[in-house]
Amino acid sequence: MKKISEINILKDTCSKAKAKDKVTGAHLAKLSTAFGPRFTRAWEALKERRIKKYIFKPSKRIVWIVVGRKREYIVMPTAEFCSCEDFYFRVMDGEVHLCYHLIAQKMAEALGWYDLFEEEDSLFDSLMREWKEVTP
Repeated sequence: MKKISEINILKDTCSKAKAKDKVTGAHLAKLSTAFGPRFTRAWEALKERRIKKYIFKPSKRIVWIVVGRKREYIVMPTAEFCSCEDFYFRVMDGEVHLCYHLIAQKMAEALGWYDLFEEEDSLFDSLMREWKEVTP
C-alpha cells in the first residue's frame, strides 16, 4: 500500500507544481516525508540539471537519462524502470517503488527542468550501448 501512496503523492505534487509553475516549500516537505533520502538525492539531481531528454529523429523515440553518481542511467517513466542498481535491489524486491532517478525524472518532466537533446536515429544504437555500459 505504501508504494501506491508514494507514487500518488509524487503525481499529485508534480501536477500541483506544474500548475503553479514552481515548487513550494509545502511540495518539498510532502515529497521529503514520502521519499526521505531518495527525495533528497532526486532534488539534488534536479537542482544540478542532471536529467536529460533525448528525442531521436525522425522516429521520435524518447530516452530519458539521469546522471547519477557512478554513471548515466536509462529511465523509462511509463514503465517505471531505471537501469540503476537501487532499482534492481530495492525496487524489484518491493522494498520501495521508485529509485531517486525515477523521482527526479518525473519531477523534471513535470517542471520542464531537464536538458533536451535532439539526435538522429543513426546515433540511437551507439548511445544506447554507451548508456548500458557498466563501469567498474
